[in-house]
Amino acid sequence: MKPAISTASLVAASLLPLSSAKLADRGRLHTSRKLKQGKLKNGHSEQRPIEGQNYRVNLKQDFKSEGRALQEKKTGVRGASSQVSQATTDELPFNRHLSSQLTGCCTTYQSYSAADMCELYSQDCVSGEQPSHDSGDEDCTQAGLSFIGISFSVNTALGNPYSYQLCDQFPMENIIDRNYDYVMGMDEDGWLVGGGYKSFDYSGKMPYIDSSHTELLRIGSIDTEKGGTSIEQVYEAMNSIQFAPFSIFPEFVKGGGKHHSGDGDDNGVPSGDVTLIVSVVDTYEDNDSYSSYEEFLDNLFDAMDAMGGGPCMDDHDTDPHVSMARGVKFKSSYHQSQYFYSANLEVAVWQSMYPKGVVIGSKGYASFPPNSGSKNKMYIGYGNLYFFFDRANITKAFTPYRDLSDSESYYSTLYSKGNSGPFYESTTEIGFDYNKGSGSQENKQQEYYEHNPYGWNAKMAKHDMTDGWDLPPNCNQEGETFFGIPLSQKSDSKLLSTNSFQNQFDFEYLLDRNFTYIKKFGTNHGWLVGETIDNGAGSIVDKDTAHIPLFYTGTTNPAMGGMSVENLIKIAKKIDFGTLYIKPAFVFQDDDGSVKLQFEADASSALGYLYNSLCKMIGISWNYESPYNDLGVYTNCAMHAAGDRASYGCGPNNANSGGFCPQMTLAYDVKFQSANHAAAYLNECNNYVDYWRSLYPSGVAVGTNSFCPDGGCLALFLNRYDVFYVFKPDLGGSWVEFMGESMAPTISPAPTYEGGCDNPHNKDLDKCYRKKHIRKASSVAWDSLGTVGQLSFFLLAFMASTLAISIFLARAKRRRRDGESYFGFFVRDIQGGKKKRKKLRKKVGRGLDADLLSEDEQDFRNVPGRPGKSDRSRSSRKSKSSKSSRSRARSKSVRRSSKKDDESLEENKSSKSRARSKSRTRARSKSARRNRKDDDDSDDNPSRRQLV
Repeated sequence: MKPAISTASLVAASLLPLSSAKLADRGRLHTSRKLKQGKLKNGHSEQRPIEGQNYRVNLKQDFKSEGRALQEKKTGVRGASSQVSQATTDELPFNRHLSSQLTGCCTTYQSYSAADMCELYSQDCVSGEQPSHDSGDEDCTQAGLSFIGISFSVNTALGNPYSYQLCDQFPMENIIDRNYDYVMGMDEDGWLVGGGYKSFDYSGKMPYIDSSHTELLRIGSIDTEKGGTSIEQVYEAMNSIQFAPFSIFPEFVKGGGKHHSGDGDDNGVPSGDVTLIVSVVDTYEDNDSYSSYEEFLDNLFDAMDAMGGGPCMDDHDTDPHVSMARGVKFKSSYHQSQYFYSANLEVAVWQSMYPKGVVIGSKGYASFPPNSGSKNKMYIGYGNLYFFFDRANITKAFTPYRDLSDSESYYSTLYSKGNSGPFYESTTEIGFDYNKGSGSQENKQQEYYEHNPYGWNAKMAKHDMTDGWDLPPNCNQEGETFFGIPLSQKSDSKLLSTNSFQNQFDFEYLLDRNFTYIKKFGTNHGWLVGETIDNGAGSIVDKDTAHIPLFYTGTTNPAMGGMSVENLIKIAKKIDFGTLYIKPAFVFQDDDGSVKLQFEADASSALGYLYNSLCKMIGISWNYESPYNDLGVYTNCAMHAAGDRASYGCGPNNANSGGFCPQMTLAYDVKFQSANHAAAYLNECNNYVDYWRSLYPSGVAVGTNSFCPDGGCLALFLNRYDVFYVFKPDLGGSWVEFMGESMAPTISPAPTYEGGCDNPHNKDLDKCYRKKHIRKASSVAWDSLGTVGQLSFFLLAFMASTLAISIFLARAKRRRRDGESYFGFFVRDIQGGKKKRKKLRKKVGRGLDADLLSEDEQDFRNVPGRPGKSDRSRSSRKSKSSKSSRSRARSKSVRRSSKKDDESLEENKSSKSRARSKSRTRARSKSARRNRKDDDDSDDNPSRRQLV
């Protein structure tokens, strides 16, 4: 946690300009209601209240007036107010322009402090949970999760594509229920084995890589100042010892553990963990009296002590097991028994394949840590041990000192070579007892249970994410997809990061990164607003996922009762919601142990009206209330009822029976060092919340200069990790926001209504929007040049124009007549140039036509017979004479033309015409004489005529 802020610093911070912050502006409310202002008898306008009880009374009157106007428009009957039906009244909220009516929130309790708000919301902001037991070593002040172990990670088609393939021996995907045939719900991480999850999984689980493993030694904290052991010490200790490949034998899959939801409730569904129990086979090297595994543990503890290992490290090895899932809820006790039978039948096959265990490994290559790329790429091999900084991050691999024996190699490659078929065919029974601990203690006492979907209630929307969901009727799969407000920020200190969605709140002031107050986290997750690399607790290094969930939509698999992402986007695009303002209220720890930041639940704000609209459009049918939307698409898996309203949610002015309760989770299952530490931490947090409350008395619409600059946007989350789609208020547009990048929409469905893009209902579809707003090619080309290209174009045009002007002025200076203007010279110069070019074309063309082809034989040409030697000489002489005659004719023509140029310009057109006629007559007579002469000469030599 950052140090407390002084009063001077608070005042200085309040004077700084708020980048992209949008505070409540109620002044524009008067402008939008000018047409509704009445007139008093004294001629002054009636000032309508903009908040409070009178504001709500006028709002109801406006609502009735809108209903009467809508009824008159539909029926065409003036004054048809008495005929307004209840159905019309129900449809009116969809036509309200919330963007022009709601401009802030949370003004009722402006003078209240965070402590006062905590009391109003009936929460405890003084005490916190402490761990039920500690390590017994007072020198260890920070619990940690780092460990040395064996990985069972696999890479599967349905899992995360970045998962490691480190185990070719156990197909872990065969012992999980990815299709939800037996399981109803799990925590937000889902199955920890079997390949992990993709970002677009229907369940909306966290998109982590496969993290299946078994611990051999818990290192704990890596912060040496708090009793931990540094990573360098672990590496040195492991490199100083040798170990043989260890064989692993699968024992059975069991249930057990205890979580919050349903435990202790006879009518609820119990939740617990699913675990694969394994054992390390005792093998003896060179007739040793100690097994290789026992010898390894002794050597490892000695090496860790020699390297100065801290007191937070366990002083004994961990019972080998593979945690498969946590917070699991089955549909019924029958489904639970069926799942464990199916999973353990697979384990029975593994036991038949590996009767004496198997060395875990793979023939592939991998890089450790995962973000190092090809820099640390290595051959995996068999029998490796790994150092896990956290459950999902392997940072170092340690290889055994020897290769596999022939027997070990045979079993290690048995499955990867495709030789497992006979074992699956022959194994039809389970030869071991797998009911040892299959369920929590309450589950054993309760021999039969079954989920009752009609026991669902709207308050279940406020869910503990470390447990599975209780599903409503006709929903067969859980889902973590939701609509909410993104509050995360980008930071260079995070391993994974995202775009900054707001810069109005710095949540770092609410975190205890130094473990001054807290002892440990009860899950593998640390601070949800972003964990730092090399955090001492070994929590999963997550990017900032701060957000306020508003409406959980459930699974996106329509086949399991949900609604597709495509239809969710269509629904959100049709809601004309106002700018979303939020205001922090207080920090507290809830009954599930999660530390949360509560925001004021103002049912009359734009956030409250948006919640109402979502419930009316895609809430589940409940208590005789059904949803309605123009698209006709619905879901059975939303965790909110169609009849739920923001006024039913949490808060002093609400009924506290619904699902509207804007909160942001800071961390799951936090354990404080003591009650005094918990009280001090919550007091520090709420002191800073008081600063925010004074800074934003009417709330604030969050955003940045590059993301939602006007503030108050809504986002569609695929899961807590991934923001996928963003919607601006006032129907201001929407776009894809995914993996830290903004991009054009990738979902362009066909028009929903008939008539294609000509139908106004389809105007918001991507296809229709691009069609009606297509840009001209010239505009696109101009924009493609960029700033530098456009500037270069202007410079080139300027240089060309100045060069042309300079040439013109120089030409005019030499040839301009006395008293002639520049414009007159310009016109005369252009006309004179055209006349000269025209004369030249006519004269040259006429001489060539006359010489090349006579008028009498325009369509024929002579093809002489094959000449002899004398003929060739005679023809050559004729050719020379004809060439000379043509050259004389051309010279005469040139002399004639030069003579004509010297003649007076006032010579009339008729004389020119006669001169040209005479010249053409003489030319034709000469051509005729030449043709007759050629005919006489050709009488002696037969010739052929060929049609041209």
